[in-house]
Amino acid sequence: MRDVSMPPAAADEGLQRVIGLRSAVLFVVGSVIGSGIFLTTGAMAVVIPSASLLIAAWVSGGLLALAGGLTYAEMGAMFPRSGGVYVFLKEAYGPLLAFLYGWAALFVVISGGIAAVAVGFATYLAYFIPELTTASTLGLSGTKLVAAGVIIILGAINVTGVRSGNFVNVVTTAAKIGALAALPVMAIVASRVHPQFVPIVPPTLASPAVSFGVAMIAVLWTYEAWYFVTYAAGEVKNPQRNMPLALLFGILLLTTIYVVVNIAYLYALSIGEMQGVTRIAERAATALVGPGGATFIALTVVVSTFGNNAAAILAGSRLLFAMASDGVFIPAASRVHPRFRTPHLAIVALTTWAALLALSGTYEQLFTYVMFASILFNVAAGLALFRLRRTMHDRPRPYRTWGYPVVPLLFITASIAFVVNTLLARPLESLAGLGLLALGMPAYWYWGRGAKDARDA
Repeated sequence: MRDVSMPPAAADEGLQRVIGLRSAVLFVVGSVIGSGIFLTTGAMAVVIPSASLLIAAWVSGGLLALAGGLTYAEMGAMFPRSGGVYVFLKEAYGPLLAFLYGWAALFVVISGGIAAVAVGFATYLAYFIPELTTASTLGLSGTKLVAAGVIIILGAINVTGVRSGNFVNVVTTAAKIGALAALPVMAIVASRVHPQFVPIVPPTLASPAVSFGVAMIAVLWTYEAWYFVTYAAGEVKNPQRNMPLALLFGILLLTTIYVVVNIAYLYALSIGEMQGVTRIAERAATALVGPGGATFIALTVVVSTFGNNAAAILAGSRLLFAMASDGVFIPAASRVHPRFRTPHLAIVALTTWAALLALSGTYEQLFTYVMFASILFNVAAGLALFRLRRTMHDRPRPYRTWGYPVVPLLFITASIAFVVNTLLARPLESLAGLGLLALGMPAYWYWGRGAKDARDA
């Protein structure tokens, strides 16, 4: 395995730094906004039937993401190369823990997320092409085939250059921000045209604290992926300056969008009308402007999920590239295309696996199993900042975490709380997640041995 102290230029040899600050900010937003903001609030309203608590949950999620962003920003500025959290863990703890993080991220978390978002894209595309819901080829539904197809198309776009992949993200992110901004505008200028919907009677709640915690799980998963921009640090211009700013401005913009959109939902619908509604954005837009509102939201989700996966493929392939460059993954994944200057084989590997998960439909089970391990790595990454302050105290830090040590401790404490909650609520799935990590050990030994043999030759 390569020396973890290698300079950024050597680690990212062949890649081009073409992502500016504005594009990096939009990368943060585009990586996060997929379909969650259009779907989750109705389920949350069942658990916490209070407008003020709903808004408080979305604000709290943004503050926790911001605490994480400020924590990761220091390490991103210290190690401005491809790989992000993988690099932070490697520098702090060594290659094994970093590899297990990458193993879980690539084989389940990122790839499974890409598959899930692609299926969401296909499901909403069926709103305009109803035949997709009934079509079938070789025993595979039309929506699954479309989901796999759009993953391959986005992979091809990313292969042709980081500029083209980033361009898709910039355009689609700008479009979905504009579309989401239209919801509060509708709430201000439109009169309610739809009759009231029949409210759903909520179940008896255990306690306000427990209920708020349950709702926060949905919120945090909707904020998930705010750190994806760190994976592509090897292609960000002036990363020592732009990485911290991108995380700060991106998460603040994201939080503002989420809170304002949820205020619009509450203006359009009562709490009773929101409870248990899956497609909450469609319901709110329909209440404000009629059936045309549902069409508008469906088109917005199609654009949103398409752009979300463009960012996820760009980010995830750079994680795979970083692991291959360190000799702990298939060596070919470290190659850079001679013309397009992209890690083309890493992109092909990630998109192929994600497309297979979309076709199989098993990604949801895998994603559930790895949730425990994924949140556990958040704890390790937060603690890595304290370890690096001690072990690399002389290393230049272009940015130092604002509010240290309180801000990173807040992020770590919140992550630990969710680790404990997941372990207590889903012990079998949590242990299965650790089992999936254990399956990475033979692979680490195999690829690590190959890298050692190559160095000794």
